[in-house]
Amino acid sequence: MSAIAARSAAASLPERIAQLPWPQLATELDATGTALLPGLLSANECAALAASYACAALFRSRIVMAQHGFGRGEYQYFAYPLPFLVAELRTALYPPLARIANRWHETLQLETRFPAEHAAFLERCRRAGQTRPTPLLLRYAGGDYNCLHQDLYGDELFPLQLTVLLSAPQADFRGGEFVVTEQRPRAQSRVEVVPLERGDALVFAARYRPGQGIRGVHRLNMRHGVSRVRGGERFTLGIVFHDAL
Repeated sequence: MSAIAARSAAASLPERIAQLPWPQLATELDATGTALLPGLLSANECAALAASYACAALFRSRIVMAQHGFGRGEYQYFAYPLPFLVAELRTALYPPLARIANRWHETLQLETRFPAEHAAFLERCRRAGQTRPTPLLLRYAGGDYNCLHQDLYGDELFPLQLTVLLSAPQADFRGGEFVVTEQRPRAQSRVEVVPLERGDALVFAARYRPGQGIRGVHRLNMRHGVSRVRGGERFTLGIVFHDAL
């Protein structure tokens, strides 16, 4: 283990998040709608989360993608109370992301602003009838994939979300790359494949990001998915900051 990785594993999760280079990450999100957080979770944390998929008591529902035309594979939404690590991720990541989200909304001349703390935003979700937790674990086997989509769930929408790869590429699975598309006005869509290692997290735009064009600022519509898994088993944690109806 490298010295940087050792320090990261030794620090608490909120400390790791506080130490991230947030100005640089904000610049990356502005430019592409994505920002990589390498090695955010340790191998042990990843293994524990992946193993929890088998504990039905932790989850409120299970979705088989093929039954809904979402792709192939399955995922489960956590129930409240969330597992400690999942709740920590949501709580600690929200404040710096809320500052970016507010700046995006100001740039796009959208009225909605987001409170500084996640608890206040969840209270706003509750007032809108969005009370069901949205963090989820996804499981893919050979031949599985996830169609391009957006995770919206209701009128209250936080414009950024997170995915964390819990399995090791090549060792645990092959294929299964994370894919982001960006639809630009009067132009063909831009596609980006984001390579991830186990423990890496990716912040990305949930619906759209601001873009600068010759006619001024406009919305760039974003979608995400996972390419076909060619072998093995791939587990992923998804963190959505708004709750569902």
